Amino acid sequence: FADLVAVAHPDLQHAVAQPRMVTILSDTAERAEDLDEAAVVRAKEAAERALTESGAALDYAKARAELAETIAQLQTIARLRRRGGR
Repeated sequence: FADLVAVAHPDLQHAVAQPRMVTILSDTAERAEDLDEAAVVRAKEAAERALTESGAALDYAKARAELAETIAQLQTIARLRRRGGR
């Protein structure tokens, strides 16, 4: 489980560290090997566009959460690559 991406609302994420175990309460968890880098990059770009476009329909909190999720996913992909996993 070392290569999991756990994303939650910044105010809700919670982790408890013990000597041999870390417990993470999260809204979402994905295995790193299941991430599609091209899809993640597209989602990141869409979230960035949503944040820069002004309009009444903008859900700033949702766009910010989606951007945070895609950044975490890309960081996990990069970490997996450095270890030779992809």
